[in-house]
Amino acid sequence: MVTTLLIIVIILAICFDFINGFHDAANSIATIVSTKVLSPFQAVLWAALFNFAAYFWFTDHGVAGTVQKLVNPNYVTLEVILSALLAAISWNLLTWWYGIPSSSSHTLIGGFAGAGMAHAIFMGDSALIAVNLPSILKVVAFIVLAPIIGMIIAIVINLIIINISKNARPSVAEKWFKRLQLVSSAALSFTHGGNDAQKVMGIIFAALIANNVVAPGSPMPEWIPIACFTAIALGTMSGGWKIVKTMGTKITKVTALEGVSAETAGAITLGITEHFGIPVSTTHTITGSIIGVGLTKRVSAVRWGVTYSLVWAWILTIPVSAVLAGIVYSIVRLIL
Repeated sequence: MVTTLLIIVIILAICFDFINGFHDAANSIATIVSTKVLSPFQAVLWAALFNFAAYFWFTDHGVAGTVQKLVNPNYVTLEVILSALLAAISWNLLTWWYGIPSSSSHTLIGGFAGAGMAHAIFMGDSALIAVNLPSILKVVAFIVLAPIIGMIIAIVINLIIINISKNARPSVAEKWFKRLQLVSSAALSFTHGGNDAQKVMGIIFAALIANNVVAPGSPMPEWIPIACFTAIALGTMSGGWKIVKTMGTKITKVTALEGVSAETAGAITLGITEHFGIPVSTTHTITGSIIGVGLTKRVSAVRWGVTYSLVWAWILTIPVSAVLAGIVYSIVRLIL
């Protein structure tokens, strides 16, 4: 049965997806804006178009399934999901306000796990029983692995491109790399939409199952992916300029050639992880890729002080979101 609380949860989930879009818009457009291939307005339209286009390709919904099962079904209630979304939205807006490119994905995952664990504690059970530890550990592992994979692929691609184009006239090469950056940016936006929209799809589907609207094991209603891909695309269109500045200029100075390398590496990494149903952070992935192209010049080309600050934000996102969701759940439980 559809209840008022379920409708509120679905609306909040779609709002989170919209916030995810403008929070993570920088991941897709930072390099293409910093190299002046597109204006900021053109870039967000370009990214949003390919965010939504991913709906037609990523139909296996493996990432959504992983997120849906992060909390064991016995501990998934609408109150748990409501608390997770409220915590995730709060942390996302806070980090966006201060221009910190934290992971929207990990914010949602941490919030869902934290609220589920709080629910288990209130039921008199162990907190760890509430979560699917193998899935959680996989997510945590890729906090480290995703940026490293992106960095390695970016280094390889950048060195290959440099070797191929070493005899080309600089003006001609720059012209072609700016054209290619349109393609690499589109690919990154495409895989970003395919990976990130699915996380909210998993949350909404979990809410429908918890409220007995659909049975466990049923196919996902088609309106869920349509709504989620639309929301993240619209969010991307609204931009996220504070984070664009951090991603596009503060980590390392990026040329059009390096933009192609970083975006292609990010897209490949996201495509691989989506294929295996692993909910990784687009933010972490593209940051690792940008660091990779910086390293091909020299170690000092990367502004490590900025990078260390980002890493701390990554480390803290899941535990902070989990604790915040646990606190929110305690309040929600008293009200509802």
